[in-house]
Order: sequence, then C-alpha cells, then structure tokens
Amino acid sequence: MRLHSLRELDSSEGTVQLHDATGDGRLILNPTPDPNDPNDPLRWPIWKKHICFASICTLTFLTNYSIGGLAPAFYHLSLQFGKTQTETSGLLIWPILILGLFNFVWVPLGNFFGKRPVFVFASLLLCMCCLWGAVAQSFQSLLWSNIIAAVAGSSTEALGSSVVNDLYFLHQRGTMMGIYMISISGGNSIGPLVCGFVISSLSWRWHKWISFILVAINFLAIVLFCSETRYKRFKTCTPASSAVPSNENLGRSVSDVAKEVSASDQYHSKPVSVPKKTWIQQMSLRSGIGDTNLVKLFCRPLPMIVYPAVIFAFLCYAVNVAWVSAVNILSSFVLQAPPYNWKADINGLINIPGFLGNVIGSWLGGWLVDRYSNWRSKENGGIFEPESRLHLLIIPALVSSAGCLLFGYGVGKHLHWAAMFFGYGMLSVGLTFVPVVTTTYVSDSYLPVNADALLLVNGLKNVVAFGFLYGVVPWVSEAGYIDVFGTQAGIYVGIMFLAIPLIISGQRIRHKSGRWRIIL
Repeated sequence: MRLHSLRELDSSEGTVQLHDATGDGRLILNPTPDPNDPNDPLRWPIWKKHICFASICTLTFLTNYSIGGLAPAFYHLSLQFGKTQTETSGLLIWPILILGLFNFVWVPLGNFFGKRPVFVFASLLLCMCCLWGAVAQSFQSLLWSNIIAAVAGSSTEALGSSVVNDLYFLHQRGTMMGIYMISISGGNSIGPLVCGFVISSLSWRWHKWISFILVAINFLAIVLFCSETRYKRFKTCTPASSAVPSNENLGRSVSDVAKEVSASDQYHSKPVSVPKKTWIQQMSLRSGIGDTNLVKLFCRPLPMIVYPAVIFAFLCYAVNVAWVSAVNILSSFVLQAPPYNWKADINGLINIPGFLGNVIGSWLGGWLVDRYSNWRSKENGGIFEPESRLHLLIIPALVSSAGCLLFGYGVGKHLHWAAMFFGYGMLSVGLTFVPVVTTTYVSDSYLPVNADALLLVNGLKNVVAFGFLYGVVPWVSEAGYIDVFGTQAGIYVGIMFLAIPLIISGQRIRHKSGRWRIIL
C-alpha cells in the first residue's frame, strides 16, 4: 500500500498567490475553477451556491435545535421521569458524543458515494427522529430518539464544513465558515430560547413537533436544491518540484516566491469541454463511486491526527463546545431552583446573550479575519499564508475566558442574573470565533484532504467535550462553580497560547509536515 504526502496533492502547501504582486493587486481566485467544466461547483451561479449551502446550514441548525433545544425542559423532565440531574443531562451529553463519533462514518461514505445522498438520507432520518421524540412515552425512548437524531445530524459536522471549500474561494472561506458556525451554535441557543416558551405554554413534546415540521420542510429543500458538490480537482496540479516554500528558498524575496507560487497554483485542466448536466442529472443520488477503496477511506483520516493544525483546531474547538454546553446543561438547574426560581420560558432567555455572542464571534472570526488576511496578503507581496488567520485569536482568548470567570463567580456568589447573562454571552463569542478561524486554517493548510482533516477536528472535539461534560455535574457539586469555571478559564487561555508557535513557525511546520507520507 503506497502512502502519499500532502505535497504530492498540493504543491503550494497552503501558501498561495492571493493578489497580483506585479500589477494593481487584483484578487486571484483560489482554487482556480476549471474553465472547461460547467459542472465545477466553483462555477455554479451564486444563487445556486447559496441555496445549496443554506439547505445544509439549515440541516445542521435544526439538528442542534431539536436536540439542544430541550435544555430548558431538563428540570421538568427530571421530575416527570424521576431522573437525577446527571441522568437527565444525558439527553444532551450522549448526543454530543455521537455527533462526533459518527463523523468517522459519514465522511468516508460522502467521499465514496457522494455528499448529496448522505445529506438526503440524513435529513430524512432526522425527520423521523423528531417524530419519534414527539411521541416518546419513556425517558429511554426520548434519549434514544436524541441519540439517533445525533447520528443523522453528525453528517453535517465535517461534511457540511467541507461544502464551504467545495463551493467558495479562499478569500470567501472565513465568511462562509462563519455563517456555517452560526448555524451550529444558533441551534443550541435559539432552540432553548424557543423551547422555554413552548414548554411553558404547551409542553416539551411540542418542541419536538415543531422540529419535525421544520426538518420535513428542509428535507424537501435538500432533495430539490442540494446538488452534488464533490469534485476532484487536485489530480491536475503541477509537480511537487515547482512548489514553494522549501528549506532552501524560505529566505528568498517575496517577489521571487510570488512568481513560483503563482505558477504552481495554476489549474491545468483538460482541453476537452464537458457537457453541462441537466437538472435531472444534478438531482440524481448517484454521482459516481470514489476511485479509492472504501476501507481506505475509513482508515485515511486517522494518521492525519499528527498534523499540528489538526491538533490545535480540535483542542480549541473542544474547549469552546464543552464550556458552552456546560452552561446549557447547568443553567436550568441554577435558574429554575432557589434562589432564582425562574420558569422555563424565562430560563430560556439566557440564550439571547448566547446567540448575540455567537453572531458577534462568527462575524469577527469570519468576515473580519477574511479582511485582515486579505490585507496581510497585500502587505506580503500578494502571498497568502494561512497563519495570518490566527493573529486575531487574542480576541476570544481575552473575552471568552473573562466570560467563563464571570459566569462561575455569578452563580457561586448568587449575583444578579445579569452577571450570568453577560458571562454566557462573552463565553459564546469563542464558540463561533475560534472554530471559524481554526477550521478555516485547517482547510487552508490541507485543502486536498480537508474533509478528512475536518472529520478529525469535528469528531475528536466532541469526544473531548463528552468526557468533560460527563463529569461536569459531579465536579460542580464537589468543587463549586467558582473553582470549576476558574479552572476552565485557565485551560482556555492555555490552549489559545498554542497558536503562538504556529504563528511564528507555521510556514516551516507546514513545509515539514507536507512531506510526511501518511495519506492513503
């Protein structure tokens, strides 16, 4: 079995010519669309790209809306079914684990059979699970409906983010990834907000009925508008010998490097034009079988855990998911119990600052970082380096760690509810800012295998988050909110500091890791 290096698939190693260094600084499209293939997703009309992407974003939003939306009902569910706080929190904790683990199933299937059939099947399965949850008569039945729903929804984690790279160019990647992250986090904030009012006016079952209706509508949208985005682009790259940077040319001038990178990134398409697919052909669930053995596709992502960007991204993503999910799990037991004694609908209002924090974080981590990276590219002779995205991580490192301290101290000292609201909002900034930046950084660095790399990021971050959340309730009970959330703030800052060596030596690290023969 022959192993390949990333350099063989993409000789640029992530360092590309984004702006023309010799002229007026015009933008250069990366990746370069195939001019002879109208079916290239990069050449789709912008409305078609947006509708396809929106349907996937809606699927990931509704996954978290239907599962995480039950959080304000945990206190009532524990009383209704006679379960402890830890047992009830399993309605969210176990799905978080499954959302990570089943990435290791969906991504290989998507790479082999196509992403469209995966999304169609997964959205139908999620629809059935919402119906199941609405009519569940026991706690175990409700729990398993959430777990199977997580199996379906996990299809949108890594594959959904890889669709960004299928449809959009490098200079758009951060902005669109920000929108995608809003879809994930928004479900976890808007879901509990809406559910709080629903269960107070009707019952928690109506939350599941509403989810069922919305998912059914989105299922039709995916069937009708989500075309196949899988497209093989990298087999026609120029030989690795023309790539930069290498150890021998790292010290060369920017203008010299720019010329070589520009040449190495040109798309050498076949001169034969490809006929455009009809709408019926585009809607087919058969887009061809992958040319790699399915067993290899299941195994291929595993060695990529040694890539430094993957390790950094999944650790950053994990702590943000774990810390915010901890607040979701604990808030109903804090605010609906003495001394606050809030009703479920009022409890759900804590998700307003959470959602606002998500929106701010996704905008800062997406649009703002894109603009910053573009500016850095122009200052660097038109050369884009993925590490430029990491510079602004100082923002969530300060804001989210402070929010963690504020929430823990607010609960521990029984402060006014505003302290917890502000703390949660500040913590939620990092939930979108950090994953947008780090997953986009992974895509920039390992674009030919981005789906596999993102699989590891999304899968492992949920496993880590599950381990933390499984023990957070006993930990809080034993150590108290101040010590627990103070420790979390310290861990958060420590992991953010791992960006420093990547910022300083990222180019050399990518060059060295790009030669590792670990790709099946």
